[in-house]
Amino acid sequence: MYQLRRNPYSAICTRCIQLDQATALNLCSSFCFIVCVPFENTDEMSATKGIVYVWIGKNSNTEEAKIAEEIAQKMYDESFSIQVLNEGEEPETFFWHSLEGRKPYDTSAEYMNYMRLFRCSNDKGYFSVTEKCNDFCQDDLADDDVMILDTGENVYLWIGPSSSEIEVKLAFKSSQVYIQNLKLKQSSRPRRLLLTTKGKEPLAFTKCFHAWSKHKNLQIGNLEKKLILKQKNI
Repeated sequence: MYQLRRNPYSAICTRCIQLDQATALNLCSSFCFIVCVPFENTDEMSATKGIVYVWIGKNSNTEEAKIAEEIAQKMYDESFSIQVLNEGEEPETFFWHSLEGRKPYDTSAEYMNYMRLFRCSNDKGYFSVTEKCNDFCQDDLADDDVMILDTGENVYLWIGPSSSEIEVKLAFKSSQVYIQNLKLKQSSRPRRLLLTTKGKEPLAFTKCFHAWSKHKNLQIGNLEKKLILKQKNI
């Protein structure tokens, strides 16, 4: 299962990336997806023939739909039948069966217009908060830092397992200032401040990163100590 996604701030940053899991939960009406259904009882990478569905979300861009179809044609040879599906026209058998059955999925990706990622660090000897570029990815989450992610509904404080206690405290204060500032600029969209850690990120957090996958390394260090300190002093 592949997702085509365009950065709302730059059409140049358009990528088609394979998702970690082929499931209907990953669908979203704002994007286009490529789903391969092998005829053989094998995985997609070993298949020699099958059906390739280009799923067009009802709120997706028409240009992205064309790009998704072109990518599918280049990825698969003539032994695969390529079919373009508009959302709501999916066949009951092959398509949904390949995605572990029908499941509820997002019908909007409004968060794409609001999401921002900030890095909180004191690696230079002083504490600073710097915004990552709009085309950020999962690899930008540094284990030795604290990150602030704005999703448009919530502001998440992501604590890296190797971050310092002073970074956690100052990042928390910085996120409070950020939320107060948003109350003036975007009063119609109040944010809640939520805490998350590596490996415990909720879906509302992970969907802001294109093709989120499980962390390769989950460090366990003094994170528990920092969280206890945070609960006592904040």
